[in-house]
Amino acid sequence: MSQAGPDVASPRHTQDPVVVDDHEIAEVPHPKFRMADKSTLRAFDTSALDLTERHSASSLELPHTLTSERIRRRSELSRIRPLDSPPAIEPEEIELPVIQEHSPGVESSAGKKPTCREDVPVLPSSRDDDVEIAPSFPSSLAPSIRMEDLEDTDSTAPAISAAQKAVNRRKNAIHFATLCFTIFLNGWNDGTTGPLLPRIQSYYHLGYAVVSLLFIFNTIGYLSGAVANVWLTDKFGFGKVLLLGSILQIFAYGMMVPGGPFELMCLAFTLIGFGLSLQNSHANGFVASSRNHVSTKICVLHATYGFGALVAPLVSTYFAEQKHWSFHYMISGALYVLNTIVLWLVFRGKRQEEIKAEVDDLNLDPNAVDSNKYKQIFGIREVHFLSIFALIYVGTEVTIGGWSVTYVQEKRHGSANSGYISSGFFAGLMLGRLVLMWLNRKIGERRALFIYALLAIQLEVTVWVVPSLVENAIAVAFVGLLLGPMYPILVNHSTKILPRWLLTGCMGYIAGVGQAGSAVLPFITGLLASRFGIASLQPFIVSMMSTMIVIWALIPRVRHVPT
Repeated sequence: MSQAGPDVASPRHTQDPVVVDDHEIAEVPHPKFRMADKSTLRAFDTSALDLTERHSASSLELPHTLTSERIRRRSELSRIRPLDSPPAIEPEEIELPVIQEHSPGVESSAGKKPTCREDVPVLPSSRDDDVEIAPSFPSSLAPSIRMEDLEDTDSTAPAISAAQKAVNRRKNAIHFATLCFTIFLNGWNDGTTGPLLPRIQSYYHLGYAVVSLLFIFNTIGYLSGAVANVWLTDKFGFGKVLLLGSILQIFAYGMMVPGGPFELMCLAFTLIGFGLSLQNSHANGFVASSRNHVSTKICVLHATYGFGALVAPLVSTYFAEQKHWSFHYMISGALYVLNTIVLWLVFRGKRQEEIKAEVDDLNLDPNAVDSNKYKQIFGIREVHFLSIFALIYVGTEVTIGGWSVTYVQEKRHGSANSGYISSGFFAGLMLGRLVLMWLNRKIGERRALFIYALLAIQLEVTVWVVPSLVENAIAVAFVGLLLGPMYPILVNHSTKILPRWLLTGCMGYIAGVGQAGSAVLPFITGLLASRFGIASLQPFIVSMMSTMIVIWALIPRVRHVPT
């Protein structure tokens, strides 16, 4: 017999094979094998079956051919035991479960071929490569093997069946459609005032400054709602606050139907502002905190606002020519009765986290801080920049849609049908939020907003200097087209730079201040018109659009995370 390799401890006498509890301990059949596999040898006083060692599953390389139904442990002991070694201890019998062979041509029970993860390398054993001491583990738990692609999925998340996913998608669609109807009514309210404004002036015999008090009381309602929104949400939750805003609209429109005193109308406008502020903030916050397709959903959501503002002047223009012009608010009240019913049937007064968890759309921020939310919100500089931009944007939008009718009637000698110009503006607003989505993504939303603002300024200048009713009507419609994508871009950008756990509160504040702009800027327009005439409308709008460009340049591109 040839001499053993260097890993053989000693050339002294050998021992015959022994059997320990049905485990045969045999001599290695050929010394060359021992030369090839040094790791199968142990120290003189150490058994190859070391029961105290533990090996991680990721540090094992499974052999390719382990096909027997059951593998009994066969270990090797050193051929020569030192004289001073303690007597051998009989080890317990250990039986390993069957390890299925995973060959490239064999598919798993799920019908898919197992694939190796390329991102997790197989680490070599730190001590030895003895497969017989490897702990048994299911193949699905091995880090180096996975049975299916788990892209963008937490491995600890429970699996969701295809049927459940279809149910979740249907519920998400119902939630989104309900909120779109709510924002549609927001646009309906804003589009109503413009055509009715000249009739309100003549009915109550008011000048520009006094009739603009409607916008002031509307502002008070918006700001009150923006401040109270955080407390109300923490106290009652998303579903109940949305319902409260809708119920307030019903009461407000009911107060205006009889055409009572002007003071009563001012109070009604305050309730409308408060309710719209609550609904606007929660609708934006709910959609903006979604997991998928946030940008597209925001654009569609605000396109429904434009659609409501488009339809409302068509109806209110008709009532402006009638004796009982205030009956228009009966339609508004009926729409909010329907909205209240739908909100209750869909959301059942539940909190936002509960609703989203039911449809697997909950998107929590791990950096959430449980402290005074008012202090956190008002301490974020970006919130104030976004709020100022929203105030100017919404104010400019409502000013154009509201006062343009009066401007065309007085400066371009239009008839009562001039109210349809307001519909043209809001039609452009709706289309801009839909048809320009692809352009926003192609050139970048931040850059797109600068371009839209510059083009809108040029078109507004033509309304200022070109004395043509047709040209003014067309230009106003295209101004609406260019202004349309700005607010969805603002909301979508807010989700990127604001903390997610404060998103609903921040959106409530931004939307509330923005809706306050729909009252502040029209009121300032009324004051300027009473002092300088309605011709001051166009210079004021151009200046506001220029200010928007400056404010947008100050808003950061990305969220600054403190380190």
